Amino acid sequence: MTEAVALRWANKYPELGSDPIPVAPYVSSDAYEEEVEKVYKKTWLKVGRVEEIPKKGDYKVKKLDFAKTSVILIRGKDDVIRGFHNTCSHRGNKVVVETGGDETFGNSKAAVVTCRFHGWVYDAKGDLVDVPEEGNFHPCFAREDNGLTKIRTEVWEGFIFVNLDSEGTQSVEEYLGDMGKHLAGFPFGKMEDVFAYNTELNCNWKVAHDAFAEAYHVATIHAGSFPNVFGSGLQDLQLLGDHRTAAVCLTNNAKPEPAAALATSITGASLVNYKEKSMLPESVNPSNRKDFAFELTVFFPNILVHISEGLWFTHQFWPMGPNKTRWEGKYYLPKVNTYSERWAQQFAVTLQRNAWLEDTATMEDTQDALESGSKDVMHLQDEEILLRHGYHVLEKYLK
Repeated sequence: MTEAVALRWANKYPELGSDPIPVAPYVSSDAYEEEVEKVYKKTWLKVGRVEEIPKKGDYKVKKLDFAKTSVILIRGKDDVIRGFHNTCSHRGNKVVVETGGDETFGNSKAAVVTCRFHGWVYDAKGDLVDVPEEGNFHPCFAREDNGLTKIRTEVWEGFIFVNLDSEGTQSVEEYLGDMGKHLAGFPFGKMEDVFAYNTELNCNWKVAHDAFAEAYHVATIHAGSFPNVFGSGLQDLQLLGDHRTAAVCLTNNAKPEPAAALATSITGASLVNYKEKSMLPESVNPSNRKDFAFELTVFFPNILVHISEGLWFTHQFWPMGPNKTRWEGKYYLPKVNTYSERWAQQFAVTLQRNAWLEDTATMEDTQDALESGSKDVMHLQDEEILLRHGYHVLEKYLK
């Protein structure tokens, strides 16, 4: 293999360089705090899907540990979804008690939320609409000045995004830019069966993120779940502003195991499947590759969105500390109609879950080893171009 072929991405994107990347940002407390302040508190972050709160008065509370807050997302009587800090204006109690761990769901037919401490009531626009014994407050108190603190909230293709930067003016559509156009039109909302997994990992968020953002590891880590199925080389790579995307393809001799092949023939719920292009946007798999498996898309800073024919899935990484991360994986499929389809779907999802367990099994060991201080840099090979681009985007925000 010639050097030009072996280093195709380095030759195409020389501005990203070829030097090793430093270990320090993966283990430093100072680096973590800087990333929180300059990245996570400034950029658009996906916190839900519209299908999670489909009815007027439905609400979701999402914890954001890195910002020491939680977000109330509520669908108003006008069908608009708005976001607010989960903090009562009276004495700072949480308005909605978080009973569901990282995510809490509920419904108020009146489209209001009430603080259990003293009964202050807020409507879905965040306005304070009722205060018990209001006459006992001093003249300096005014309802209109004591609504919930708003969080900038917008919806793109059914994804609910928030931005904690109250001074910012950039819309989520502007933030996503060409990447938003790249994935626009995919029928995300039609995949109604959702299989969700999450865990807290003792590693930096970038360690977790990077483990999913390349295919170099597939032949080794996934030798059990997907033996000799996916190629390590990325195809149709596009670096779109702060975001990036590429196709992951099947090997020439990709062949699922007998049970997996049967499941695939029934529902097509597995990634190991040769499928005709029918629902993918035109910019995805533009050359109509027959070996196309799925699109690996990274929305900076912390979510990977993968789409394929008839399914899609996400990985999201929430920083909780310099060496602690919450990972969320969700797999979306069409609803099934028969018992055989249910079996096939469950088989595919179980196989995918096992692969994700294989992925997450490496992360804490990586963090432990990096924190030993025995290495100062990490070397990336050419096919780890998505990691290299991500590091450059992160550096841009920090500077």
